[in-house]
Amino acid sequence: MKQILFTACLAINLVSAFGQEMTKEQSKVVVEFIDCIKTHNIDKLISKVSFPLNREYPIPSIKNKEDFLKRFQEVFDDKLTQTIVNSNPIKDWSSVGWRGIMLLDGEVWLDDDGRLIGVNYQSEIESKKKDELIKQDKSQLYMSLKDFKAPIHILETTKYRIRIDDMGNNNYRYSSWKLDHKMSEKPDIVILNGEFVSEGNGGNHSFLFTNGEYKYVCEIIVMGDMDSPPANLIIYQGEKEIFSQGALIIRY
Repeated sequence: MKQILFTACLAINLVSAFGQEMTKEQSKVVVEFIDCIKTHNIDKLISKVSFPLNREYPIPSIKNKEDFLKRFQEVFDDKLTQTIVNSNPIKDWSSVGWRGIMLLDGEVWLDDDGRLIGVNYQSEIESKKKDELIKQDKSQLYMSLKDFKAPIHILETTKYRIRIDDMGNNNYRYSSWKLDHKMSEKPDIVILNGEFVSEGNGGNHSFLFTNGEYKYVCEIIVMGDMDSPPANLIIYQGEKEIFSQGALIIRY
């Protein structure tokens, strides 16, 4: 069995995938989803949501039905609602194999059973919330870390807390603390000029950071076995692997 995590980052990678003609069953679930939005049948729609529904970091995921009800209009604003309602099930929706069914360039994702598994559109309300959360995030960081374009991930192994930030121009920053330390404290290590590395069409990717003879690799596992961890931290000295540990993704 495979594990699928739909995130904003994954959506960007999948937009270029080859869409396929949908089956009759897939077309039926798309029509049902469009009807839910058109008639504002929230109760029926909630029954078709696969929770948690991830939002772009640092916006928290929508965890359950109650959370979905509270935040429905933040996600499905008038613009997205009209896009869905006016969409043509045949022309605007396409099957992308095991990944699911997508609207246009991946604004909305359904699985083959019609469950909502991803919304990669961001409303103005969410955009403002994101900016405010980033400001709050920066206020709680160690002073030298406050300058970044966007936060990407916070990972935790059994020993370390790792933060990855987008510095702009395809450069990433790695900061690490022992697990019992706060991010407002001075990090044990900071590495700049990290690289994003895509690993095929499955959505798996990694961030590579070089510090002298050491290389730090943060693997993000989107598509893996049932027992695969969400992420891995691997450290190399030269070509020799000297540390490897699974990691939880605390924030997407």
